[in-house]
Amino acid sequence: MRMDVLTDLLHRARASTALVRQLIQRPPWSVTYADAPPLTVLTTLGGHASIRLDGSGAEPVHLAAGDIALVTGGGRHTIADDPGTERQFTIRGGRKYLANGQPAAGHPNLAPRTYGDGLPGATTMLRAAYELHGDVGDRLLALLPPLAVVPAGPRTSAALDLLAAEVSRDEPGQDAVLTRVLDLVLVLALRAWCAESAMPPAWYRALSDPAVGEALRLLHTDPARRWTVAGLGTEIGLSRAAFAARFTALVGEPPLTYLTGWRMTLAADLLRDTEKTVAAVAGEVGYADAFAFSVAFKRARGASPSAWRRSLPR
Repeated sequence: MRMDVLTDLLHRARASTALVRQLIQRPPWSVTYADAPPLTVLTTLGGHASIRLDGSGAEPVHLAAGDIALVTGGGRHTIADDPGTERQFTIRGGRKYLANGQPAAGHPNLAPRTYGDGLPGATTMLRAAYELHGDVGDRLLALLPPLAVVPAGPRTSAALDLLAAEVSRDEPGQDAVLTRVLDLVLVLALRAWCAESAMPPAWYRALSDPAVGEALRLLHTDPARRWTVAGLGTEIGLSRAAFAARFTALVGEPPLTYLTGWRMTLAADLLRDTEKTVAAVAGEVGYADAFAFSVAFKRARGASPSAWRRSLPR
């Protein structure tokens, strides 16, 4: 199966929805998330809100209706109706606490996955917490800053309208529906941020170049193939020298350096998730020689494959 880079990262990271909640609350309100997952998707379905990364020193960011915020790295953050609203509640370990640290009663349950007061003038917020897998998940998160905001737009609004219509329903298969709609929102938000950001990932910019974009797709479609710079150039119709120069200029590193980094990412997840031998992992990521693979892996991760595997938490 042929894959572009973003599709491959999302597929291999196996993003899964850990939590989906809707809050419909009249101002003033404020909620702090003390131990967020690696990736949180927040969107304002109605009204407006603000989001602040606590302890970062950055100013709060305003969220208008239809805006989508992506929070990475598991950082403590606060959402509120207004930046000046005092902290009211903190969510820690899945439990709700008052500002003084005492346990608090939960918000009234208005509908499945929906909490708050539901009164006129309320803000409607939706929060989805994603767990991403392994080194590929880390590579996906590295695309984003700690807080990325995607302004409302026609391409995301349709998905958000569908999400708003589905989130409070309680019908057979509802979790599957929500998971797929949220995945759609996440992909659209990632794509929009990469396209509009002043500092998108180099490889994302490179995808718009027909030759280099095709080379990246080839490397992700078959990373274990015994690629050479000349062979890649031939596949896309460029000379070896012209292809190498073009790829390096657009992606920021030579083709085989990029390939090695991607292979080491895949190898790390194979070592983490399977009981395959080092030799089997080496073969799966394109190394006929386990010794050469071990040398490359140690250079990338600071430990041999066997030692790195033993160091993982059990």
